[in-house]
Amino acid sequence: MIFLKIIWFFLPAYAANITASIFKLKFLDFPISKKIFGSHKTYAGFFSGIIFSLFIVSLQRLFFEFPFFKKISYLDYSKNFLLIGFCLGFGALFGDLIKSFFKRRVGKLPGERWIPFDQIDYTLGAIVFISFIFKPSFEFIFLSFILNFFLHILINHLGFWLDIRKSKW
Repeated sequence: MIFLKIIWFFLPAYAANITASIFKLKFLDFPISKKIFGSHKTYAGFFSGIIFSLFIVSLQRLFFEFPFFKKISYLDYSKNFLLIGFCLGFGALFGDLIKSFFKRRVGKLPGERWIPFDQIDYTLGAIVFISFIFKPSFEFIFLSFILNFFLHILINHLGFWLDIRKSKW
């Protein structure tokens, strides 16, 4: 049950992370800073990711009325749901940006594997930003990193097999 609760909790962060690489706002489709983060980190991806995170948390707010979803929720989605969505979405994408900064510094190319950082960057960013309104336990943080590490690999492979992504990573 705890893994289901963690997945439910991170849905807005997952959405932000996935959406940033799939959906693009054409008028913002240019790099945030090619020199600092690389050419693949765009304003379009960043803002579309946050918007989709807010959409997902809005759905979570609606589902929070049902007992099952209350039971699997760490947060009260009836309060501050937009702040929750922003913190998780922005945090996930900010974590990815920071990882990209360091990835470029060590000479890794966009799309090149950098295990385990490619798999945990969004989790760390989301946890840091959501901690302003939710204090996760050590167990929650530890299990989130383990679960999200493997989920990230699985989702990226699935995207590759479905021809949505160009690489498995």
